[in-house]
Amino acid sequence: MIVCAKVFRAKPHNENQVNVMKYLASILQLNFWYPDSELHIVREMEVDFYVSADQSNIVQSLMEKNKIQYEVLFPNLKEVIEKQVSKETNSTSRHSYTKYNEWHKAIQTYGMDQNMTNILDNMNFYILPVFNIDGYIWSWTQVPCKVSLFFYSAPDLNRLWRKSRSNTSNSDCVGVDLNRNFGVEWGTVDSSKNPCKETYCGSSAESEPETKAVTTFIRNHLSSIKAYLTVHSYSQMLLFPYGYTQDEIPDHDELNEVAKEAVKAISSLYGEEYKYGSSAITIYPASGCSEDWAYSQGIKYSFAFELRDKGKYGFLLPESQIKPTCQEIVLAVKVIANYVLNQTL
Repeated sequence: MIVCAKVFRAKPHNENQVNVMKYLASILQLNFWYPDSELHIVREMEVDFYVSADQSNIVQSLMEKNKIQYEVLFPNLKEVIEKQVSKETNSTSRHSYTKYNEWHKAIQTYGMDQNMTNILDNMNFYILPVFNIDGYIWSWTQVPCKVSLFFYSAPDLNRLWRKSRSNTSNSDCVGVDLNRNFGVEWGTVDSSKNPCKETYCGSSAESEPETKAVTTFIRNHLSSIKAYLTVHSYSQMLLFPYGYTQDEIPDHDELNEVAKEAVKAISSLYGEEYKYGSSAITIYPASGCSEDWAYSQGIKYSFAFELRDKGKYGFLLPESQIKPTCQEIVLAVKVIANYVLNQTL
């Protein structure tokens, strides 16, 4: 059996161990799931990353030598992704709109559910199902598994593709991290000007057509947009601005209270616990993010969801958890929508 990569979870307990983790990232190709780069590693943080099989022994050896607590989440990442790809390939349809679209099901209760009826009578929802459509399509493509000291990719690991698929730089590296491409403190915090990095922020703010499409639409409808919600994975969090600084926004207390009630609604269904708070403090600092940009445009109720789970499966959430995740998040959206309605009607 070919093993292309392993996924680790490490937890450094002191500064020396933190430095060892950062050193590993500097000499090996560590692909971070959480946090998104070695810059954010601190004591007592659970750090999720994958590394090629030929480098995994070096990683384990150095972590053991420095007594870093770790576990292997996926001993064979290739096998896990192949199962998902095989299941999708053998199905009659890759995606069923009605199977997972809980919002579609929710609006069918119009006229029967008083709460939903009130929301739909008084609000318009603009929904963009997939922001990074080219990246998503690419994530289902297949290329040969290659492992070397200088290059690592796998058919399966395209499923973990993060960036867009544009090539606007003078580099062989493809793609921009679209959630670092918005024009708010662009290129300042946790973003890279190196096109080969996962957090490459683009050649300029709004350089990417996907970003420009979203910002243009919002600007054209700004007078009527009262809330902005963006959905990501993973970590189980509900976040609000700022992301680029730990300073509090003027509306911090209000948004914090809204987020608190929203995560209560999430927990009420299946008991899942979500953290909430400002992005920079609750997850990690980052600039050029869409929720910060929306807030800077005057959209006060700007939130970012980080969906299930907390790292056991990470970006490879089992299909069985997709529908429950959708159901609990719809409850949070309804809480936010009701609050916004009460403030604006």
